[in-house]
Amino acid sequence: MEARAQARYVRLAPRKARAVVDLIRNKDLDEALSILRYTPRGAAKEVEKVVRSAAANAENNMELDRGSLYIDRAYVDEGPTMKRVQPRARGRRFLILKRSSHITVVVKERKGV
Repeated sequence: MEARAQARYVRLAPRKARAVVDLIRNKDLDEALSILRYTPRGAAKEVEKVVRSAAANAENNMELDRGSLYIDRAYVDEGPTMKRVQPRARGRRFLILKRSSHITVVVKERKGV
């Protein structure tokens, strides 16, 4: 049994979110949450919300034991990119890309715990 949670259209560059998600993959739930709590990156807060949501889904919907949960899969997909223009010298323009992410976390119950 597995439970998942997904945050879509998060205004965060996927490259930055992937650096945080790589820290928690295949870790126990409590260990992953403590890693996220003390990670000094902006993406850690958003990823923590998704991990907590996946844990709540496992506990309430699937009736899994919270103590035996671990992060089975965690990945970040690229969402739509907003394009903005900044004026530059001599009438030129500079394109600013405001990227977004879709963060997905899947938790499973460890067997034999």
